[in-house]
Amino acid sequence: MPSAEILTIGTELLLGEIVDTNTQALARLLRDAGVDLYWTGTVGDNQARIAAAVQLALGRSQVLLCTGGLGPTVDDVTREGIAQALGVELEFREELLLKLEERFARFKRKPSENNKRQAYLPAGAQALENAVGTAPGFLIERGEQVIISMPGVPGEMHYIMEHGVLPYFEQRYGKGAVIRTRVLHTAGVPESQIDEKLDDLERQTNPTVGLAAHAGSVDVRLTAKAQTAAEAEVMLAELESETRRRLGHWVYGADDESLARAALGLLAATDKRLAVIEKGLDGVVIRSLTGQGNAFVGGEIQGTEIKSKPLPELTDQYAKEVRAEVVLGVELRQADGQADLQIALRGLGPNRDYEFSYGGHPRQAQLWAANLALSLLRTKLIKEHDTLDDPDES
Repeated sequence: MPSAEILTIGTELLLGEIVDTNTQALARLLRDAGVDLYWTGTVGDNQARIAAAVQLALGRSQVLLCTGGLGPTVDDVTREGIAQALGVELEFREELLLKLEERFARFKRKPSENNKRQAYLPAGAQALENAVGTAPGFLIERGEQVIISMPGVPGEMHYIMEHGVLPYFEQRYGKGAVIRTRVLHTAGVPESQIDEKLDDLERQTNPTVGLAAHAGSVDVRLTAKAQTAAEAEVMLAELESETRRRLGHWVYGADDESLARAALGLLAATDKRLAVIEKGLDGVVIRSLTGQGNAFVGGEIQGTEIKSKPLPELTDQYAKEVRAEVVLGVELRQADGQADLQIALRGLGPNRDYEFSYGGHPRQAQLWAANLALSLLRTKLIKEHDTLDDPDES
C-alpha cells in the first residue's frame, strides 16, 4: 500500500469556525485499510494556495486525499486549485450535469447556474459518485500518484470513501496490511516515568508504542501491522500484555474505558459507596462520576467564593452527613498562574490529606485536578484490597 496525505480545504477551518472532524475520520479509514498516513494539512479557499499545497503533497506522498471546496459557490475553488497544480484546464462533463438535474428533479427543483460549476472537473479526472449530495468527488492519476478530492460534508465524504475510494485502493494496490490499535490509559503518573518503563518498546518499528500526555493522564498507544487481522490481533495482544506487565496498576483501562468507571468498579466490588465534596472545580469530578456506576451516591459542589472550613474539616463533616463508606474531598485554588490542589480521603484506612501543585495551563487545571483525585482514589482502593502490582517493584 502507498503512503497517504490528507489536505482539508476551507477558510472556515482556519478561522476556527468549525472543527475539522474529517482528518480524524479519514485517518481511521486509512488505518483500517492498511494505508500509511504520514502528513496532514489545512488550507483556505484560495486557488493559488490550494495549488501550492497540492504540489507540496505530490513531492512527498503517493496518495493525496482532499476534502472541501467542491460546492457551487464562488469561494469553492478546489477544482481550480488542483487543476492549476497539475497544469490542466477544467472541462465540462455533460453526464455530471444530467445527474445533477435528475437529483434536483426528485425534489421538484432545478439547479441554479452556479450549481452547474459542479459539472466541471480537471481534465483527465475520473468522477466519483456522490449519491447523498450534489457535488461529485473525483480522482486523477499521475503515474504512481493519485489525487482524490471529496466534499467536506462528513456524510458525503464517508459515502465516497466507502463506495468509491476504498474499492479503488483495493483494485489498484491490492489488499493492504491490516493495522490494529489500542490505547491504554494511565493517570497520576508523569510521562517521563512511563517512558522509562517502555523505552525499548517505543523504539520498535512494528508493533509500535507511542505516548500522548494530557492533563494529569498519559495515553499509551499500541499499534500492530500485519497481513491479516488475526496476525495483527496476536501482535497487539502480546504487546499489550508486556506493556501492562511493565506499567502494572498505572494502567486503569483501555480505549473507551474511563478513570471514573475504573474507580467506581473497585468500590462496587467491595460493596462500598462514594460521595464527593468539591470546591473550586465547578463540578468536574462529580460530573465525571455521574452515570458511571451505582457506587457513586452523589456529591456537593462549593464555589471558591464561599468561605468555609478547611477542606479536611469540611470533608469530615460531610462524611458524617452522607450515607457513603468513602468520601473524597477535593479543593482547587488558583491564583496568579499557580494552581494548588488539596485532596482529603476518608473511609480507606487512616484518614489522609494530600497537597499538590500544578504549573501547566490554567485552562487544564480542573481536568488535571480531577484526574489526580480519581487516580489517588483508585490507587488507595487497590492497596486496601492488596491487589497492587507496582511497576516500581518489578
